[in-house]
Amino acid sequence: MSPKFLRIAVVLGLLSAIGPFAIDMYLPALPSIGADLKAGTAAVQMSLLIFFLSMGFGQIVVGPISDIVGRKLPLYVGLALFMVGGVGSAMAPSIEWLIAFRFLQGLGASAGMAVPRAIVRDLHTGNEAAKLMSLLMLVFSVSPILAPLTGSQIIESFGWRAVFWTVTGAAALATILLATSLKETRSAEERANSSFGTALAGYRYLMSDRNFLGLTAIAGFGIASFFVYLSSSSFILIDHYGLSPSVYSVFFSINAVAFIGMSQLTGMLADRFGLKRVVWVAVTGYATVMVALFAIMASGVDRLDVMAGLLFVGYGFLGLVIPTTSVLAMEEHGEIAGTASALMGTLHFAIGALAMGVAGLFDGTPLPMVAGITLCAVISFMLAKLTLGRAREAVEAPAE
Repeated sequence: MSPKFLRIAVVLGLLSAIGPFAIDMYLPALPSIGADLKAGTAAVQMSLLIFFLSMGFGQIVVGPISDIVGRKLPLYVGLALFMVGGVGSAMAPSIEWLIAFRFLQGLGASAGMAVPRAIVRDLHTGNEAAKLMSLLMLVFSVSPILAPLTGSQIIESFGWRAVFWTVTGAAALATILLATSLKETRSAEERANSSFGTALAGYRYLMSDRNFLGLTAIAGFGIASFFVYLSSSSFILIDHYGLSPSVYSVFFSINAVAFIGMSQLTGMLADRFGLKRVVWVAVTGYATVMVALFAIMASGVDRLDVMAGLLFVGYGFLGLVIPTTSVLAMEEHGEIAGTASALMGTLHFAIGALAMGVAGLFDGTPLPMVAGITLCAVISFMLAKLTLGRAREAVEAPAE
């Protein structure tokens, strides 16, 4: 694996992680934000939900723009918006202002979500793309490990507002890396054939492509299951189980370790078994583990160690689902990679935001959260069965 390959993975991973970093680092602060701004749980969760919505739907615009003007300019603009939103959030005098600036911050983060996937498709396809995507996710997934731990320490020492100053600094660092370590991957000749008209035509074509939509939805409901955990876990682990913000951060990070570790096996498993078989086995394993967890907790077992252990195993399977489905969905859409990446990301976040909205109605106990995660996992499994066909028909030959 060449140094250039690794450098690109690191830069793209950091750009992709800016948005999630602004989520994961912020999670331990949710209870204290509510207390400081005199806001209820639903209003505080809205500041999280609005970030997801703007980050998700902003991709619809930024993806085609990256096809038209190139990949780097939208990233620069996105990072600038993110920093303005970060400063505003740090100085917000009320929950309403915080929600408004989080919306702006999410718009900026949308560029970091959509454009790096398009750059991967610009550079590679097939198993090589899967390897680059898994490395990108290695860097990307550092966020849910380090961000909650860092966030809890910052919150305890300096208060929740310091979290937003920190993520603004991270965006400034990402801007420097973008300028110095990443070349434009969308050539002038390719940009000449792109316009908003071709973007609209591309969206119409993609919305009629069952394979693209199916693969996107498989990952979308997998991600949604994590979003359910994301929006509810701080209240359940801190309020229901009585953990401190620091210990909560450790529990939250454990799932990221499983996700990261398994995602790094994507390239090796794809070389040996093929991408479709990896998707099928991973989705099946994830759904099985989540159904088992729900059955155990529905029987009356309310134990943190049981929930944490099975979530660890389940999110390990999920770590194989996300990179493989992304590569397969974009495989045949290189000419409109930015548009395809945008629609994929928007659908992922739309599904996730819907799941988070429903999760906001939960009562703060573990069983409803586990039920929501399980439902998403089962839907992902059913979509895999429909999209990939019967298991035997879904298997593709290993690459030679």
